Amino acid sequence: MRDSVTYQDILEEGEAIGEVKGKAETTRKVAANLLKMGMNLEQIAQVTELSIEQVQALQSEIETN
Repeated sequence: MRDSVTYQDILEEGEAIGEVKGKAETTRKVAANLLKMGMNLEQIAQVTELSIEQVQALQSEIETN
């Protein structure tokens, strides 16, 4: 079964999804650290390639915790 094309396709898709999720989480962590260091929102958005809105939402999350 592990040699089947379908199994390999599903495995590759799962790995790709995991990689995307991992990169997104890393980006959020970097942005959160930059916010805590006092970097402005525009710079954080530029460095992380997140939108200003995403950085603002992250800032709100940090402030409520």
